[in-house]
Amino acid sequence: MKFEYAPAPESTAIVDIQSDYNLFIDGKFVPSKGGKRFATINPANEQVLAKVTQGTAADVDRAVKAATTAYKKTWSKLSGADRGKYLFRIARILQERAREFAVLESMDNGKPIRETRDTDIPLAAAHFFYHAGWADKLEHAGLGANPKAHGVVGQIIPWNFPLLMLAWKIAPALATGNTVVLKPAETTPLTALLFAEVCQQAELPNGVVNIVTGDGATGSALVNHPGIQKIAFTGSTEVGKLIAKSVVGTKKALTLELGGKGANIVFEDAPIDETVEGIINGIYFNQGHVCCAGSRLLVQENINHFIIIGENVLNFHYSDDSYYEEWFDDVEDGWIVLLNFRDHVLQEMKRARIDYYLISTPAFQQINWRKYLPDCVS
Repeated sequence: MKFEYAPAPESTAIVDIQSDYNLFIDGKFVPSKGGKRFATINPANEQVLAKVTQGTAADVDRAVKAATTAYKKTWSKLSGADRGKYLFRIARILQERAREFAVLESMDNGKPIRETRDTDIPLAAAHFFYHAGWADKLEHAGLGANPKAHGVVGQIIPWNFPLLMLAWKIAPALATGNTVVLKPAETTPLTALLFAEVCQQAELPNGVVNIVTGDGATGSALVNHPGIQKIAFTGSTEVGKLIAKSVVGTKKALTLELGGKGANIVFEDAPIDETVEGIINGIYFNQGHVCCAGSRLLVQENINHFIIIGENVLNFHYSDDSYYEEWFDDVEDGWIVLLNFRDHVLQEMKRARIDYYLISTPAFQQINWRKYLPDCVS
């Protein structure tokens, strides 16, 4: 099947990706104390985009100390209105550099440009605008007459909405008077490191935001550091359980946003066309990389219309290998960000029997599944 795509006014030329990235600690990019470098790749073509630093326990300690100093000497002494001014600056810079962030997010994560440009980046800026407005109104937020900041907050975010998850974590933390040490996902760290440049551009006081890249070992060092007053984690249920066990017996506050499954339940009186559209969007949005993706479909047994799901999926616009040479504005589904998960999906499709029509049609077979769709079959 041949799709005709509309070109998008985007180009990789707008992004200046460095070959190597250091850690962002105390307002500066600094080398690691003993950490090696690892590659972050473009999941579309598996090419290396950059080498990123593996943060060590010593690096986490430096970042926590910088955040502690910033909290005690600078950030906690500012009024809410003054903190809000910094958040407004960050929001405006995100807007001004939105195309740069959108292209970089698409390259590092694999999602289509229409999602990063029209959803992820605008929402990230909107979160900073929103929380900037709350910074001097905290007594009206339902937290009591004189709410107090935690202090230094450790934050760990996933790979499915990298910059948007960063905004969810950092914007409210700064608005309420906390300082931050954030660890982005090791597979999608580049927009977090570009955000560090935004912090410099906004002249955010040194140490208020620190970004330490690395894998689970770096995250564990952050969770278990005694200088952290709160942990905020978004990710898998398994890791969330480990974090919860780690903070038991400490005075650390904890917020967990963990993965889950969303079931579509369809009864015989449902409007079928609208239902099918909702089901497809529920599982294919963001390549299925959503913690509440509709990956379960429960249908009343006397409904026999769901053969049309296959036809709707075949009308989706998918990417091909030329996507980053000429960006396409109507591509609806991009690449699976984790290569090992992509291979797992392929194995599940080989085992699938219940959706024979969807997998056996010639048009369906023409699509290069090693690069594209997520969960076609559960």
